[in-house]
Amino acid sequence: MAKKRKKGKLLQRLGLPQLILAGVIVAFVGLLLVRLLGEQPRVVVDDSAGANQESVLREHQAFITSLAPEAQRLQLTYHILPSVTIAQAILESDWGTSRLATQYHNLFGVKGTDPNTSQILSTKEYQNGQWIEIHARFQVYSSNTAALEAHAKLIAQGTTWNPQQYQHVVAASDYKTAAAALQQDGYATDPTYAKKLINVIETYKLNQYDQ
Repeated sequence: MAKKRKKGKLLQRLGLPQLILAGVIVAFVGLLLVRLLGEQPRVVVDDSAGANQESVLREHQAFITSLAPEAQRLQLTYHILPSVTIAQAILESDWGTSRLATQYHNLFGVKGTDPNTSQILSTKEYQNGQWIEIHARFQVYSSNTAALEAHAKLIAQGTTWNPQQYQHVVAASDYKTAAAALQQDGYATDPTYAKKLINVIETYKLNQYDQ
């Protein structure tokens, strides 16, 4: 009973304005606590990397699509698997972005001899167990279609000093055999050339274009 009387006297001492103010303070503190305790931390997601990756994939697919029909047409005449042709163009031209490809439509790094139809550019070749930079004369083409046809003729007809040089590539019935044959027949100096071709073909399912 004594405690009740003390509490009552305390309330009597406080005037109405003080009670209202106290109530407002208590309510404000309560709302603040609820917000602090209940609000979840915001996670900011940077999706620029994902957007960039999607853009690159679209560009890659566009490059593949631009070459596939012609590569398939050439297969009927020269018997070169489109998957291998496309994969070679991807590796040799860095997806069509190299200077040689963008300015001269040379998708395969084909060398030239005639000053009227070639340009001197720097390139890297694997010699004596290491990569070195050299300057060489490279063929200029009028279009990517012209480059694809010249490449198919080279594989099918061989070089001027050895018409049978790429006979194993022409005879191959699957991309793995053809890729290994290109390295075996001395198409590229890179010792991992066949492995890179196969990786590109399998990553982008280029064998779907083989007839």
